[in-house]
Amino acid sequence: MIDNLNHYRVFLAVAETESISRAAERLFISQPAVSKSIKNLEDALSVHLIERSSRGIKLTEQGKLLYEHLQEAFQSIRTAEEELRQANDLGIGELRIGASTSLCRNILLSYLSDFITRYPHIKVSINCHSTLTTVRQLEEGRIDLGLICETTLPDKLTYQPLQEIHDTFVVNPSYLEHFYVREQAADHVADNPWLFAGNVTSLLHTPSKQAANITSGKKQTGKRNKAAHSDLVLPPDMSAYEILERCNLMLLERGNVTRNHLEHFFFQQNIQPGQVLDVNNMDLLIDFAKIGMGVSSVVKEFAAEALTDGSLIELPLPSAVPPRTVGFCYSPQRRSNPSLIKFLELRS
Repeated sequence: MIDNLNHYRVFLAVAETESISRAAERLFISQPAVSKSIKNLEDALSVHLIERSSRGIKLTEQGKLLYEHLQEAFQSIRTAEEELRQANDLGIGELRIGASTSLCRNILLSYLSDFITRYPHIKVSINCHSTLTTVRQLEEGRIDLGLICETTLPDKLTYQPLQEIHDTFVVNPSYLEHFYVREQAADHVADNPWLFAGNVTSLLHTPSKQAANITSGKKQTGKRNKAAHSDLVLPPDMSAYEILERCNLMLLERGNVTRNHLEHFFFQQNIQPGQVLDVNNMDLLIDFAKIGMGVSSVVKEFAAEALTDGSLIELPLPSAVPPRTVGFCYSPQRRSNPSLIKFLELRS
């Protein structure tokens, strides 16, 4: 190991500025001193680290390898210094947490309540973003801990599952009843174009028995039983998958981990939604479904209150959406943060 860390600092400055002169200005030393430091480092390591040209400095392959490792090493040093400063600053620590609004509201709050009660001197800040943004902030060292939905993570991050969650589709019973009537009428009109010349009011009647079948969650056949011309008042049976394809379906916006999980489910079940409304907040998905805007995909545990009081019902699916987990995620490099240690110990 090189005894003088200044050589590494000089090399980092040269690599980042791609210039001997700009590195000298950043470090407040002369250009010859920069060149000499790089030469000493190359001699000590027995490698060639940089190539000079009229366009500036370019790292060799060995130089690129050293640069990547030095970035991590010096970031660790800065992190350690900051944590030591916080630990000695009148005992005041800091914990920066990232989570989506829904995860924060439905899961994180209970943990924070206990943590703040026990450690009131620790400053806690919350960054509410999607799981993917939270993961990126963890990689960049901008937060200490993330509460995320299960997803593929970089090797340098650690994930600890916290609880299982279940995706489901919910709807206001009144929307489902009106939807059923509308689809019945549309099917009959499509099968009987001559109806446009007459009175189609009779098609808008829904027998209570048929409406009860779908709102009570009874199993549907999934087959389209087209009514004969003489039996226009009876609506056809409709499977839950057909409802998803024909209703106003409300989902979290594209690129979201939850949306990706659902689209994989749609693909596996050969479901092709025809009308999708993108929403960027699961709490809004629940609220929109409650006022009858359509069918919403939500986490069942987060919509428990509305499902209990009957303002929403679950759409009975032939195959349930596969469950997944929510958990805490952090970088092992941050594991030495005293505030993070206290928080993880509290939940264990």
